[in-house]
Amino acid sequence: MCGRYTFTRKPEASRVLSPDGAPVPEGPRYNIAPTQYAPIRLLSDPEPVYYYRWGLIPFWAKDAKIGASMINARSETVDEKPAFRNLIRQGSRCLVLADSFYEWKTDGKTKQPYRIGLRSGAPFFCAGLTSVWRNPAGGQISSYTILTTSPNELMEGIHDRMPVILPREAAAVWMDPRAETGDCLALLRPYESAEMLAYPVSSRVGNVRNDDADLILPLSPDVPA
Repeated sequence: MCGRYTFTRKPEASRVLSPDGAPVPEGPRYNIAPTQYAPIRLLSDPEPVYYYRWGLIPFWAKDAKIGASMINARSETVDEKPAFRNLIRQGSRCLVLADSFYEWKTDGKTKQPYRIGLRSGAPFFCAGLTSVWRNPAGGQISSYTILTTSPNELMEGIHDRMPVILPREAAAVWMDPRAETGDCLALLRPYESAEMLAYPVSSRVGNVRNDDADLILPLSPDVPA
């Protein structure tokens, strides 16, 4: 599961759009949480950055509450689950902009949050799917989910899932409207662990009201290079 992540940079885009009319958050984000709006790129319109709500609401849902339980989609079953199985084929693929994510390591009764990202510190794309849900009053919520996969060697000691991080070449395939479904599914695998870094951070990240640069500081100065 991926339940929190960061995007601390300003999106590079010709335009920044919020189709639901929701306020576009200004400045870096150190603690993006479910039901909040965050930047993605759409397969159907890849040049602008769109702000969608995290937690996918299928078009057939009776209300928006279901989105809170659909922040992630398992890549192993994404082509089978009713909420997701048609989205890959219907041009609903997206790229979620991030530069790290958080996960909690359980040790007995203790849960220690870790920040995980690339050793280079560069931003990256997570594979995602989108949906637009319309309520009876005529309003809409544009939402997304992040695909997850089995852990790589780095993540195995922290958690049993991790988001699907797409290298640039894979991201290009994911965002190609001509790509076959099988080719897209083949991209949903763990990222190379040697290129990633993880370190423990403050438990303050567990509170969604906290969104500041101190959240990404290591608890110990001895962070591996």
